[in-house]
Amino acid sequence: MEPFTSPDSPMMISVIVMLITIAASIAAFMIPSFFHDNILHPYSIARGGRIHTLVTGNIIHADLMHLGFNMMSYYFFAFTLNRQVGNVNFLIIYIGSMLLADIPSLIKQRNNPQYFTLGSSGAVSGVIFSSILFNPLSKFYLFILPIPISAYIFGPLYLLYCYYAAKRQGDNINHDAHMWGAIGGFLITVSLYPDVLPYFFGAIFSRW
Repeated sequence: MEPFTSPDSPMMISVIVMLITIAASIAAFMIPSFFHDNILHPYSIARGGRIHTLVTGNIIHADLMHLGFNMMSYYFFAFTLNRQVGNVNFLIIYIGSMLLADIPSLIKQRNNPQYFTLGSSGAVSGVIFSSILFNPLSKFYLFILPIPISAYIFGPLYLLYCYYAAKRQGDNINHDAHMWGAIGGFLITVSLYPDVLPYFFGAIFSRW
């Protein structure tokens, strides 16, 4: 058995999460009222309203490209991670990363009634970084680089990019959610599996 592989039921919760995300996003594309009622609005949440959007705002997406990019990233990492940690811990990592990813927006935008945010990017970032801990030598192919890059190198570069992009705030992407979702995935995984850090560093240094 591979390290950290969990014997679990054949139905993986990661599949259900993906199907719910796709179905809810398509409904949001087609039904304006559904979209409006479920997008995350920090101003309302700070005043005790729209609490459900802490979840629903992380499920629906702005358009097909937004949905497709997040689901492609999810597809490459979530199913493997689910097999390694099991259904319950996968949900803990996914939902925990999702909620932690929202905190910067809830704090920064609590007095801005014009600010809305949506999408599963924070939760997906948590899944990616959790997967990196279990599979540090797996390879990534980036659009800007035609050569593979190891997961343990990609992780710090991704965080640096998110931090820089969040400071610039030159686009409509919630880079804070990406960064804090990734940090959440890392911290939650280490708390659930304290042995994963020695495994992570052992795998890296065994190459040298």
